[in-house]
Amino acid sequence: MTSITARITALFRAKANKALDRAEDPREVLDYSYEQQREMLQRVRRGVADVATSRKRVELQLSQLRQSDDKLRVQARQALAAGREDLAREALTRRTAVASQITDLEGQVASLREQEEKLTLAAQRLQAKVDAFRTRKETIKATYVAAEAQTRVTEAVTGISEELGDVGLAMQRAQDRTEQLQARAGALDELMASGALEDATVPAGRDDIQAELDRMSAGQDVEGELARMKAELPAAAASGPAAVEGPPRSKGPPDPEATS
Repeated sequence: MTSITARITALFRAKANKALDRAEDPREVLDYSYEQQREMLQRVRRGVADVATSRKRVELQLSQLRQSDDKLRVQARQALAAGREDLAREALTRRTAVASQITDLEGQVASLREQEEKLTLAAQRLQAKVDAFRTRKETIKATYVAAEAQTRVTEAVTGISEELGDVGLAMQRAQDRTEQLQARAGALDELMASGALEDATVPAGRDDIQAELDRMSAGQDVEGELARMKAELPAAAASGPAAVEGPPRSKGPPDPEATS
């Protein structure tokens, strides 16, 4: 049972693939692939833009922290000059925290800049591939159109195309049907001529009249033949009556009295 199911599945897949091959247009497949590559390129470009935006935001924060660092350094000096060592110490403590944040943001900026460069390079390479694919796509489509046109012309000339094949089959069926009808008509004519079939279009009364005329004609032929035979009878009697009376009798010996 499993083997039968596997065979049915394989047959269905084979027929489905064949149907897909017939329905598939290489030009549509190429256009679809090209659109997919363009969408991928757009996603890469959006990624580059997002990374660049993040880098800009971190750089802005970094710039603000550096300004704060400079300000705290100035304030520490001013407090120390004014004899406020405690304020100077607080300013330096805050400056140390700001410096730590600056170091972290500088690392983030470097990482984002590296990612941005990689994505930019990838986008450039992908753009080159998309452009090359577009050129190749148009070349293949033009070649396909030319080959398809040439194939159709050749099929039309040789008569092996599917459409012309159907026309040829229709013509052959029509010719076969015509020959069958001609043969049937000839057979019916022969049967009518031989009397095996009667003409259904002739009324029955007309057949009776024809039969009566045929009998009268046959009777006149008989009467004519009888009249000719009667006309021949006198000539036969004149030429040989003895043949009618019978053979002559033989003569006997002479009568003595008569001789005396």
